[in-house]
Amino acid sequence: MYRILIAEDDLGIGDAVRSLAEKWGLQARYVKNFRDVMEEFNDFDPHLVLLDITLPFFNGYHWCNEIRKISKVPILFLSSASDNMNMVMAMNMGGDDFIPKPFDQSILIAKIQAMLRRSYDFGTASPVLEHRGAVLSTGDNALTYNGQKLELTKNEYRIVLALMEEKGKVVSREKLMERLWDSDSFVDENTLTVNVNRLRKKPDGVGLTGFIQTKVGTGYMIGA
Repeated sequence: MYRILIAEDDLGIGDAVRSLAEKWGLQARYVKNFRDVMEEFNDFDPHLVLLDITLPFFNGYHWCNEIRKISKVPILFLSSASDNMNMVMAMNMGGDDFIPKPFDQSILIAKIQAMLRRSYDFGTASPVLEHRGAVLSTGDNALTYNGQKLELTKNEYRIVLALMEEKGKVVSREKLMERLWDSDSFVDENTLTVNVNRLRKKPDGVGLTGFIQTKVGTGYMIGA
């Protein structure tokens, strides 16, 4: 499920955009702490950011610039300051598109879907996932770190994908087995343990130590 972060201090607009996104099967959250938008950005790890220009403490240009220091995530500006100068500034700061307020909801969702499609839908591939410099390539089931490519089996890939989709959170053994049952093989508790133990050695072997952590009695997670 694609995640949308909404940096909009008008709660009415924020709620409307969140409801619209959820109607179309997207997960949406709006920023609550405008003193530190980057904290919420890093916590939510969105696939797309909706960003107003006029925000408390720091404007949208500032946060666009901060996001661009660490991410190429699509950024769509929403603003009533829709003169040419602001539109040009938004693009120059790293924004991908601009919608003036008030906006038509059908146009907004169409632009969101188009940006997600252009950014992430490569054939049937899923978005590329990254954590601690490790990049999971969904096209060839490989994990790359410092230029070194780690080939993964089908089950290993599904385990890493499930963990990276929930990075920072513990994923239960039951949930991992459910993900593996979606494949063409049956996986029991012992098989999962063998797969995780074998998988854990691959990133450790290229210096990415502690990438997969065991939470005893709970499950596994991607380490910080």
